[in-house]
Amino acid sequence: MTKTPVRNVAFDVGRVLFRWDMALLFGPMVDDPAELDYVLSHVVTEAWHFEHDAGRDLAELVAERKLLFPRHGAVIDAYATRFLESIPGPVPGSHELVEELDERGVPLFAITNFADEFWARFRPDQPVFDRFRDIVVSGTEKLAKPAPEIFELAARRFGIDPAETLFIDDNDANIAAAQRLGWQVHHFRDAPALRDDLARRGLIDG
Repeated sequence: MTKTPVRNVAFDVGRVLFRWDMALLFGPMVDDPAELDYVLSHVVTEAWHFEHDAGRDLAELVAERKLLFPRHGAVIDAYATRFLESIPGPVPGSHELVEELDERGVPLFAITNFADEFWARFRPDQPVFDRFRDIVVSGTEKLAKPAPEIFELAARRFGIDPAETLFIDDNDANIAAAQRLGWQVHHFRDAPALRDDLARRGLIDG
């Protein structure tokens, strides 16, 4: 059976287009490696951060966390005020692929788990997103991947057929959710592997 040609490409943002590592924010604040590991695994965790991505209020989350971890108020405040320091720059090679796809006329979209307040700080300084026709942001919609509803919302809003759309994400659960809903998928590891896949699909030159 011949696979449906890809007409659109939808990117994830964190760890696909931009590097993200909360240790970059908290490492300079916490000298002891064991304490840093505790902060990242118990205090300001990715699972807790996901609640903000999914639309929970930042002030509410911070207040709750400070009650649970009163001696870690400084790192919790830093999360709220300095989150962008955990995003040091682009994933090597990914922005070049966005540019090539755009220059070939491929419609580009994004579906990102990103807190609304943090996105409002981040987006204005990132011209790469000017190449995208639309971006669904989880914190704005109060829906987060891998929930099927965010993919369904994106397909409706983008006006695309998932069967004709390649969704690129680094997260196993997100890839599986999109695939179940009929999207074509690329499980992102690095830009060279993505380049090979895009070239095989005839979307860019090899």
